[in-house]
Amino acid sequence: MKKIVLLILSVMVVMTAGAVGRRVVKPGIEVLRDGGFAELQGKRVGLVTNPSGIDNNLKSTVDILNEAPGVKLVALFGPEHGVRGNAHAGDAVGDAVDPLTGIKMYSLFGKTHEPTAEMLKDIDVLVYDIQDIGCRSYTFYATMGVCMEACAKHGTEFMVLDRPNPLGGNKVEGNLVEDGYFSFVSKYAIPYIYGLTPGELATFLNGEGIIAERSKTGHGCKLTVIPMEGWKRDMKFRDTGMPWVLPSPQIPTPESAFFYPVSGILGELYIFNTGIGYTLPFQTFAASWINADSLAMKMNALNLPCMQFRPINYKPFYALSVAVDKSLQEVHGVQIYITNPDKANLCLTQFYFLQVIHEMYPQVELFGQNPKRYAMFDKVCGSKEIRERFVKRYRVEDIADYWNKDVDDFRALSKKYYIYGTQEGPGKLGGKLPRKKN
Repeated sequence: MKKIVLLILSVMVVMTAGAVGRRVVKPGIEVLRDGGFAELQGKRVGLVTNPSGIDNNLKSTVDILNEAPGVKLVALFGPEHGVRGNAHAGDAVGDAVDPLTGIKMYSLFGKTHEPTAEMLKDIDVLVYDIQDIGCRSYTFYATMGVCMEACAKHGTEFMVLDRPNPLGGNKVEGNLVEDGYFSFVSKYAIPYIYGLTPGELATFLNGEGIIAERSKTGHGCKLTVIPMEGWKRDMKFRDTGMPWVLPSPQIPTPESAFFYPVSGILGELYIFNTGIGYTLPFQTFAASWINADSLAMKMNALNLPCMQFRPINYKPFYALSVAVDKSLQEVHGVQIYITNPDKANLCLTQFYFLQVIHEMYPQVELFGQNPKRYAMFDKVCGSKEIRERFVKRYRVEDIADYWNKDVDDFRALSKKYYIYGTQEGPGKLGGKLPRKKN
């Protein structure tokens, strides 16, 4: 028994040492700490974060800043799901006191999405540290943006502790949000997949005058980005060696970030199960009335680049408020496999599914079952054009050009805000990145 215990301990030590050895990226919070918290010395700090705000040893940014010498952490701000991640998607979150630190917690997903003057009155700098997933309908970047707007209005400094974009820094898909379709799931005129880290996106929003316009101040916020060390644009999250803490309940792994844009728009129709309530969130297209084998055959016959599908039959374990069928009956469909996310067209995959389903079951009113969902579907798409063009013939070819029309221009525009380069070369700020301000 003693030998077995020693062997297990030895294996655990080797695994831990291997994990530490693979940690090639330092998140912004570690870079800030390594610099002695210089930018925060003597300042009263507010922190916008959730459980994903950690260092590489899983220590919370809340605790790091609360213990930092010369730094006074005076307030915490929680996005959707809350500071400690104990709220479900879409649920309003109330103000409270953090039981671990005794610090006041303000909700930015309840009565207000934006910090008020009262919340900011005793704060010198508002710090943002949340793991994003690089997708427009995922609301954390919107929280960052409205915090920047509030800081511009009230003269508060704003700091981003940067983190990786798990999709990498090269993937861009989707049209820009159009007038009349801005919401918290499409907060700014950016593509659905935007290919920037939180720090780069903040610099883009500030530099392009978007924060100045939205805050109605005529100027942006006083922004500081604490960059990561070691991150490259062609890295996926697994390449960083960093630990993953799910930023929200349905993003349990880094790979979940790739599936979210594959089925997230489709989920707004409330007709199909996309793996929510099962063990494969955002990784399935299924319903009780679908023939799984036929669907898999037809989806694979499309030969979509780097996408494969297998039949799947399962019974969800639980239903969310967004589920159409509350009976938790068995559903049938396909599980989605992405063989190369860089070459796959992630977002349009769900429209190919709708195209095939319409061919298989032309009698099913795919958009007519829940017409009240049109508004949210259009907001997530950033335009009514996608829906209106698609339902005429249920053909992806009718929307592909429109969906991709802004990709090249946005990529060219956003490049000047790149902080990081690729494996082949440094970013515009060079190898050892200084703090980026604007």
